[in-house]
Amino acid sequence: MGKDNILKTSWKHLIDEFNQWFQNYLPLLWLAVSNELIPSISKYINSNNPNYSFNNFAQDMGLIEADLERWIRTINRKGQAVLYGSPGTGKTYLAEKLAQHLIASGDGFSELVQFHPSYSYEDFIQGIRPQSQNGILAYPLVPGRFLEFCKKAESREDTCVLIIDEINRANLAQVFGELMYLLEYRDKEIPLAGSKNFRIPKNVRIIGTMNTADRSIANIDHALRRRFAFIELRPNYDVLRRYHLKTGFAVEGLINILQQLNQAIADKNYEIGISFFLTDNLREDIEDIWRMEIEPYLEEYFFN
Repeated sequence: MGKDNILKTSWKHLIDEFNQWFQNYLPLLWLAVSNELIPSISKYINSNNPNYSFNNFAQDMGLIEADLERWIRTINRKGQAVLYGSPGTGKTYLAEKLAQHLIASGDGFSELVQFHPSYSYEDFIQGIRPQSQNGILAYPLVPGRFLEFCKKAESREDTCVLIIDEINRANLAQVFGELMYLLEYRDKEIPLAGSKNFRIPKNVRIIGTMNTADRSIANIDHALRRRFAFIELRPNYDVLRRYHLKTGFAVEGLINILQQLNQAIADKNYEIGISFFLTDNLREDIEDIWRMEIEPYLEEYFFN
């Protein structure tokens, strides 16, 4: 296209032509500059999103930035941490927000797995799974959730976070197996039964959540306690105040009752958290929440 034609052509037409060219040839450009297409696309997309800053993080959680900085330093230093506290203290929500911050503006990713009493080593690390192959029953060794997560993380440059919700509901010593050694010695690798050597990628972080009303830290295996950092969460009434600024619900009376109730409970492992009451229709829902969520919880845990 000559100079005269360019001057006669509308800018909108030129922009449309460039956008069409860019859409057609972007995949080829990516293939030319990267051997791993999916991670590089992910990194490009994330780099165009704003960072999830400490300030945003602190405002969302009603926490002090210095505390958040200390928690993130601990997770990066230790490699794994457990958020623990009584019901309703926002453990899972905070774990997701921590993961969101840790993977911000990079090619990392986060996943969530929930433990339960029947969760096993075979589910988490690896195990033999019967499969039908061409009408013949076979018993291949199949990687579990954590091995699949680590394999995916190896292809990424930035931090990848696995959230283990309700971590204390499973038999942890049994589920983790050889992983107990690797959690402490992140630079080592060990052979897994019936497979190749395995190591935890340096960019992997693990965040667990633990409900102390189900099981206190004192009952957790000592070897596992040494390998995790533990971050305690208590009911944060400021979060409840801040949330209901937008709804106009007067929460001071409710907060006063919660404080009196938690004083009467006199055990931080069983305190009533504030997340039960983080609803936009609290004025209509509060009686139902109290009668069908709070009272049954108190009756269950204080039956005797």
